Amino acid sequence: MQTMTRGQLAKKTGVSMATLRYYEDSGILPAPHRSSNGYREYTEDYLVKVKFIKGAQTLGYSLKAIKETLELLSNEDMEKETLKTLVRERITDIQQHIEHLEQMQKQLAGLLLVPEDEIDSYIQSFRVEKKEP
Repeated sequence: MQTMTRGQLAKKTGVSMATLRYYEDSGILPAPHRSSNGYREYTEDYLVKVKFIKGAQTLGYSLKAIKETLELLSNEDMEKETLKTLVRERITDIQQHIEHLEQMQKQLAGLLLVPEDEIDSYIQSFRVEKKEP
């Protein structure tokens, strides 16, 4: 089995060496095997894991959630239905987030319809008169 250094893994995945170190230190990635000279030896499965992490981050997953998911995926008892359930839950979370953002958008759009004098009054309510000593 061919291995690679941290630098090679970083280059292949587009992730910095510092980020890889962080992933290892925080337990998101398992510690790699070390060669007799002490160098870390990454196998091809690290490519898959790092690409998974990057992809999950772009979908809005937190590193904590990614770590938990990787732990579940590495569990030999993981079944396809369990994975599908996780995906369905994430879809539901995203839909709720979209609905919340749409609600915020409507509220903000409504603020643009407020009369100018009310806006001036609102802004003035935040200003405190400075008293001379």
